[in-house]
Amino acid sequence: MSAAPNRRAIAVILLVPLIVTLSLWAFSWPAARLAPRDLPVGIAGAAPAADQLQKQFEQRKGAFEIHRYDDAAAAREAIEDRVVYGAVVITGKGPQLLTASAASPVVSQLLTEAAKGAAPAGTAVPVTDVVAAPTADPRGAALGASFLPLALAGVAAGALVTLMKLGGARAALTLAGAAGLVGIAATAIAHSWLGVLTGDWWTEAGAVGLTVLAIGSAVGGLAALLGTKGIGAGALLMVLLGNSFSGVTSAPELLPEPVGAIGQWLPPGAGGSLLRSVAFFDGAAAGGAVLTLAVWAALGLAAVLIGGRRPPEEAGTAELPGHRREPALTTS
Repeated sequence: MSAAPNRRAIAVILLVPLIVTLSLWAFSWPAARLAPRDLPVGIAGAAPAADQLQKQFEQRKGAFEIHRYDDAAAAREAIEDRVVYGAVVITGKGPQLLTASAASPVVSQLLTEAAKGAAPAGTAVPVTDVVAAPTADPRGAALGASFLPLALAGVAAGALVTLMKLGGARAALTLAGAAGLVGIAATAIAHSWLGVLTGDWWTEAGAVGLTVLAIGSAVGGLAALLGTKGIGAGALLMVLLGNSFSGVTSAPELLPEPVGAIGQWLPPGAGGSLLRSVAFFDGAAAGGAVLTLAVWAALGLAAVLIGGRRPPEEAGTAELPGHRREPALTTS
């Protein structure tokens, strides 16, 4: 029996458990360690009551990043600008909580529990949802579930361009066209049909398209530089790490460090932040995510264009100038 099939069988036996182990680590570990880590929260009102409330929040070291505001109007504006996830306002009738479930239903619930815990015993804490999640998706489940298909769409685009041997400008235009159509199709489903997005339709489509383009270009660019191995590397980077570290289903500040920061530098995480901004906050705080996605797309497309200019590899021995290849001998 040949040794090569045996080696391949052993490789499969070892590789499958390794992939499963890495997948469980990437997806389950961050989900099992959700907790606030420098979560931006506002406190509004006059001292000394506001000072006392700030001290209570700071007792949980490293959990909250406190921003102080003069009044409820300033705190509300900060929430709408995505500077903070919520704010506790000290009023003459007691504390009041302002949240934004559209930014993260998980954080909104966490802040509600934290504000009630910090208030004096028996004190009711009224909650106002400044930027509410859409009624069709109050827990953000549909939005969170949508990013794995988008990541897979980007990986598929980059892989198909490579496997179909498209190169250079043709490959770049194909990736851009596919990403644009995915943006339109996904927005038609999420916005027009399901109603889980509530912003400007075409801006949302552009955000989705840019996310898919960044992912597809990265995969296509890696494949152009590394060959078909680049497809696997790109898929692992975008799906295994990018999607699981994105924080779309919770918030980047709830993930273990440095997972949250890494996720925002990868296209799925940046795309999730961008889509929330344009869908619910009129584009507030979208600049960083747009820049991240644009850099990934530009670098990926540049690699695709560079790879397309390489001369194709010829099988067998290259024919030297002036050398005439003899026809193969045949036997009758």
